[in-house]
Amino acid sequence: MARNLQFAEAELDRLVNEHEAADMLCYSVRALQNWRCRGGGPKFIKVSGRSVRYRRRDLLAWIEERTVSSTSQPLNT
Repeated sequence: MARNLQFAEAELDRLVNEHEAADMLCYSVRALQNWRCRGGGPKFIKVSGRSVRYRRRDLLAWIEERTVSSTSQPLNT
């Protein structure tokens, strides 16, 4: 059981590139790039000047922050 929990935690902290992140969010890579410049997107890690990664945990948190039960409900951002 503890081993499964460690695996689950490690999987949440696994870093993915912008293509994998875009696939996970069903958005384009270009949308992620725009959000990084303008704000409003999920947290990201700047590995180098031209390389970014996303933690799966942060992508899931970003999705959760935008989950609503009706169209009249405001976002929690």
